[in-house]
Amino acid sequence: TTRGEFYSAYTPYQAEASQGTLQLIYEFQTMIARLTGMEVANASMYDGASATGEAALMAVRAYRRVAVTTAANQGLKFEELPYCTAEGVTPSASLARYDGQDITALVIQQPNFFGRLEDVDALTDWAHARATLVIAVVNPTSLALLKPPGEWGTRGADIAVGEGQPLGVPLCSGGPYFGFMTTRMEYVRQMPGRIVGRTLDAAGRAGFTLTLQAREQHIRRAKATSNICTNQGLLVTAATIYMSLMGAQGLARTAAAAHARTRELVAGLTRVPGVHLAFSGPYFHEAVLQLDRPVAPVLRSLSNRGILGGLDLSGYFPELGDALLVCATETKTSADIDRYRACLSEVMQAARAA
Repeated sequence: TTRGEFYSAYTPYQAEASQGTLQLIYEFQTMIARLTGMEVANASMYDGASATGEAALMAVRAYRRVAVTTAANQGLKFEELPYCTAEGVTPSASLARYDGQDITALVIQQPNFFGRLEDVDALTDWAHARATLVIAVVNPTSLALLKPPGEWGTRGADIAVGEGQPLGVPLCSGGPYFGFMTTRMEYVRQMPGRIVGRTLDAAGRAGFTLTLQAREQHIRRAKATSNICTNQGLLVTAATIYMSLMGAQGLARTAAAAHARTRELVAGLTRVPGVHLAFSGPYFHEAVLQLDRPVAPVLRSLSNRGILGGLDLSGYFPELGDALLVCATETKTSADIDRYRACLSEVMQAARAA
């Protein structure tokens, strides 16, 4: 064909006619596996959330026992672990109440919802000491600076998943995005989704093909590892090009810039009277601020000034009071941050005067 665009995002079954697409997916898998420090990756998932859910189901298949701790119709029991309201993290010592329980997997998000960095080494070792799998949910950009899941604790995480949007995919009003999943080789037959492998044809020439297909729906039907039977190939193409152009040094510069901008943002906003940092300790590119008044009206006033001020946490974590989750990335400038600080100062001052 002379058409320049992709005809479909579907993974091609006919390998001999689709070597370019298959090689690109293979390169993506290689990059994601290296980024996470894991041994094998699949061709992608629908998004980070579906990848996390599939990882939980995968853990149950791998360990053949039922307790991860959400959906009742899956026969799984999900449990939300406690966190320290003073620090915004989950210390491994707080998990003592679960000693002796039959837990299939511990899901660790790094950075967590508050942007804080968990003690992933201690949490991973706690889980493995109790024969529990570790599922890492990670921001791929942060891995250019932080320890990859494959190096967590003594043995590393068992499964790593995440949202691929930060890897060169536009926000697009919320989607579409793609999820990624990596794991240890010992669990590869329980992994959902497509996997592209490199092989030799009858003439000894190198080529690429779908491998381990006996896991998938078109062969095993109801006994397949997942209902996922395709991938986000077009978005993976964009992400692969992005990672190739950025390289390890470019990704590290991007991550460092995002962290630096967030530190600058936090420093500026906490100079505003009535605003302070909620948690001490390290964070990546998100942080929680405590306000001395309800957050929702403040965010509305900022929105009227053209500023997306962050996320009001009162509906998610009411125990934190008037808490605001803010974020800055490498796309923000010092001028952007100064304008946010000035507008927040005006809004807070006007609210006090009212």
